[in-house]
Amino acid sequence: MKEVYDFLKSAGTYYLATVEGDQPRVRPFGTVDIFEDKLYIQTGRSKDVSKQLAENPKAELCAFKDGVWLRVSGELVDDNRTEPKQHMLDNYPDLKAMYSADDDNTQVLYFKNATAVFSSFTAPPRTVNF
Repeated sequence: MKEVYDFLKSAGTYYLATVEGDQPRVRPFGTVDIFEDKLYIQTGRSKDVSKQLAENPKAELCAFKDGVWLRVSGELVDDNRTEPKQHMLDNYPDLKAMYSADDDNTQVLYFKNATAVFSSFTAPPRTVNF
């Protein structure tokens, strides 16, 4: 999982896909954190992505860097505790202008039953499960 985190962190931007009804929805994200041995992302509860994940927690993200792309699929689990929210915000201090660990909007989610696949045109795919 650390390798997945390192790749996402160094890529800077990844794209998260969710489903709204029968329509896929994709948007850029940049937050990624490891807390209590789980891979977390962050968003706001007021955003459509939060509502989509509440309806269907299955999601996939994709990032590309240096000729390698990473796809991570699994379920995103809402963790409403203050500690993981604060950990995320401490690692992304710029977010503190918009979010707080004790507000009703900040949402952190971790991957459950995740499969990460590293792919490129020059090597066979490599899978990491966590």
